[in-house]
Amino acid sequence: MSTDLTQALEKHFGFSSFRDGQRRVIESILSDRPTLAVFPTGGGKSLCYQLPAVLLEGLTVVVSPLIALMKDQVDALVSHGVAAARLDSSLSLEQVQTVQADILNGRLKLLYVAPERLANENFRNHLQRVDISLLAVDEAHCISEWGHNFRPDYLKLSHFARELKVSRILALTATATPPVAEDIRKNFGIAEQDHVQLSFHRPNLELHVTPCLEEEKRPILLERLRTDLEAPTIIYVTRQETAEGLAAYLKREGLSARPYHAGLRDETRAACQEAFMSGDAPIITATIAFGMGIDKADIRRIIHYNLPKSLENYTQETGRAGRDGQPACCELLACRDDLLVLENFIYGDTPSPEAVSRVLEQILMRGANFDLSRYDLAVSNDIRPLVISTLLTYLELEGYIVAASPFYSSYRVRLLRDIDQINLGLEPGQRKFFARILATGKQGRTWVTIEPAAAAEQMQCDRDQIIHELSSLETHGDISLKPTRIRHSYRRLKSPEKMQDLTSRVQQLFLKREEQDLHRLEKVLSYAEEDRCLNQHLLNHFGEAQPDPCGHCGTCLGSSGGKAPGATSPEITLEHAEIIQGLLDERHGPLRTARQLARFLCGLNSPATSRTWVVLPTTGRRARLTTHDAFALLQDHSFNNVLAYCSSLIIP
Repeated sequence: MSTDLTQALEKHFGFSSFRDGQRRVIESILSDRPTLAVFPTGGGKSLCYQLPAVLLEGLTVVVSPLIALMKDQVDALVSHGVAAARLDSSLSLEQVQTVQADILNGRLKLLYVAPERLANENFRNHLQRVDISLLAVDEAHCISEWGHNFRPDYLKLSHFARELKVSRILALTATATPPVAEDIRKNFGIAEQDHVQLSFHRPNLELHVTPCLEEEKRPILLERLRTDLEAPTIIYVTRQETAEGLAAYLKREGLSARPYHAGLRDETRAACQEAFMSGDAPIITATIAFGMGIDKADIRRIIHYNLPKSLENYTQETGRAGRDGQPACCELLACRDDLLVLENFIYGDTPSPEAVSRVLEQILMRGANFDLSRYDLAVSNDIRPLVISTLLTYLELEGYIVAASPFYSSYRVRLLRDIDQINLGLEPGQRKFFARILATGKQGRTWVTIEPAAAAEQMQCDRDQIIHELSSLETHGDISLKPTRIRHSYRRLKSPEKMQDLTSRVQQLFLKREEQDLHRLEKVLSYAEEDRCLNQHLLNHFGEAQPDPCGHCGTCLGSSGGKAPGATSPEITLEHAEIIQGLLDERHGPLRTARQLARFLCGLNSPATSRTWVVLPTTGRRARLTTHDAFALLQDHSFNNVLAYCSSLIIP
């Protein structure tokens, strides 16, 4: 088998040898054993399922939460002559239908999907009609409630694997502590001997921690960057506005820097990434949205301008440096003030028991078959969509509901040709049908919004006929079609005996999550204030023993270590109190409760506040509520202190 695998590797991917751990993982998979691969960032995880996919009969399904990564891998595989495709939210209806046809006709070897896709009952029915040779689960730490990046849809993957009768499972991650690895193995039935783990130690990375006050960060950063202005550098920050402000500051100082964060337009982010990859923009100031799937081997510096939210995040982000094996520097600017922002994010994400009870009632008091918009549910109750997804997943796992197929309730249509030209290519019946569809829509400047369900009722036809006609016109290049407003369908299987008991159990889940996230922050601070070897500290965190100090990190060299300084906690002043009272007098709907008000004052966006438009008292102009002068007024205060103050102003 050893020689055969090497020959297959060279034939299909052009490599003459395997990297550490790859052969062992591949042999385990080909021997029909569920396997866990924990490789550091850049360790070559993807080949561990790509080569078996080529060698095995049937279809390999790869679950990944990252659309950009899926696209890059599919493009690379296709260039090597491997039949691969993806199903994600960026595809048109026609493209989805083509991929589904390729699945059923056995034309694909690899299919990349987001975890949410497997929750689609209709999609799973499609998969049950084909032979699935392997299920590969990337970012598998998302399945663990102990993990730093828990995603509720991952919890259902092991159940779906059993439903689809998949025996070969490969779970992959770059960041798994011992409890997380144990959780993954338990979920997928992976034996301990089939857990393949490579060392997290990267001897070419020089780790440094620099304790500093907030006002000292910019001068320190500038000094570091000026030692080599062309060195590819990622500067990680917590907030989007910090990414923008820091990039602007560096530009004023004559450096070529660009910001990158999730709030930018897709094309802006793509241009930023391309400029970094090409070397046109050597410095990127970014939130954690940047870096996933970036294949740039010569990144020389990773600087954490703010404390990361976990050591797992920190390891993943520093792991993007020096993939070419050459020396690279990773520096953390350690200031205790950053903890406050991260703690506030955690506290602000935890829903109140009242909100949990209200959402559960709205879900479970519906009929036997129902559909809902997770986004609308989040906005109406002013809690984050992730909380809604977690609630729905918990109800599925507890047997209260089962997910059916999601659908889009609205489509935006734009004519790409003059209507007379379009009609020339249509049969008389089609022309009339298309005209009737357009007549039901809401006309905008360039788009017509069609709601297929309402249109079908008005036209007395089937909803699928309307969607089929629009998809056909899109395929022929007559129209541009954008589905919007996704709704998720469910069947209710049972009702809770006592709603109060269910609410209490669900609330405990969120409180447990809050506690775990806070504990992860404590571990970050412990690392930042370490006076011994930084590499030893990180390796111990991931359950890997290293008896000797590395000899090349900041503490080993005597240049790092010490307490992270920070400003003293400020008081709420009389001026603050007057602004807050003025805000309350304006009676904004999304600020009714003490928790909502506290989140707003701490600068934490919420679904309702980000969607609400008001007339600002200071300018008289209409703008989003989050542009109000009081938004983030107390962002340098502890959330719990602000919540206590708000509770004294508002009856809960």
